[in-house]
Amino acid sequence: MLETLKTLCEMNGTSGREEKIRDYILKRIEGKCETKDDPLGNVIAFKKGKMRAKNKVMLSAHMDEVGFIVTYITDEGYLRFDTVGGIDEKVIAGRAVTVGDKEIPGVIGVKAIHLTEKADSGKVPAVSKMYIDIGAKDKAQAEEYVSVGDSAYFISDFERFGESKIKSKALDDRFGCAVMLDIIDKETEYDAYFCFLVQEEVGLRGASAAAYTVAPDYAIVLEATTASDVAGVRKEDSVCRLSKGAVVSFMDRSTVYNRALFRRAFELAKEKDIPCQTKTTVAGGNDAGAIHKSGAGVYTLTVSLPCRYIHSATSVADINDMESCKKMAYTLLSEFANA
Repeated sequence: MLETLKTLCEMNGTSGREEKIRDYILKRIEGKCETKDDPLGNVIAFKKGKMRAKNKVMLSAHMDEVGFIVTYITDEGYLRFDTVGGIDEKVIAGRAVTVGDKEIPGVIGVKAIHLTEKADSGKVPAVSKMYIDIGAKDKAQAEEYVSVGDSAYFISDFERFGESKIKSKALDDRFGCAVMLDIIDKETEYDAYFCFLVQEEVGLRGASAAAYTVAPDYAIVLEATTASDVAGVRKEDSVCRLSKGAVVSFMDRSTVYNRALFRRAFELAKEKDIPCQTKTTVAGGNDAGAIHKSGAGVYTLTVSLPCRYIHSATSVADINDMESCKKMAYTLLSEFANA
């Protein structure tokens, strides 16, 4: 699964620009699933298990990552841009990026510190004050390589470090996609729907359409979530912690999870000896927010990977937590199929 995750993370695909990831996934699952897509670009795959499921179960993960979009090209050849998804300005300035389908290299720049007005000294510049420098001499030359509407992406190698850590861009949520591909590669006990979704980072848009199409009884959302277990943060404010297992939430900003399902997840984790934790704050949101209220309502649970520095060029996760999330997904799939 780690090699698959590396391949997925090194691909580029912001919200609405998920084509490369979708093409890769379709090739990977060819012959293993019945597949269809929809006008938004979701991939909905049905895999037949050894037994027919009592309930229709949907597993989901989103293909899109946060990034940038070019909004204007200046006379000097610099690219003005906006964010696609939620990115903290503090992690943007000075980063290397690629722009457009040609993957033109660039650097995100800001006004030099010695030219900054005193009132703005020490403040993080707004995105509107930043630009991408691709080395063009003027607007005409920049337009030979880049167009307004092109996407831009963090440049970040997928690397292992420490005893069991990895760092990369796009762990949110190529990790969830990698887990579902791993499950599809293996023989499953029960029938299941695997939904690779678009545009989560800009409003859970793909999830709404896919949930309507599948009309599941139960849904398992595979995600990455913020871990703030870093220096200077109180333990109770860390949200969740690396190396402590899969994260199962009781509530976030888009969903209040079914209490019985939440409790059952932790019972199963104890029975199967799966490291598991919950969030210590109500924060964030994911595709469960759209799925659980689709149709007549769907029993939904989210299993998340703890991830430091999420929505940045260098998100950090623990390989052991990945295994915990995968085991939890397998376990919940069997549980929900016969609930």
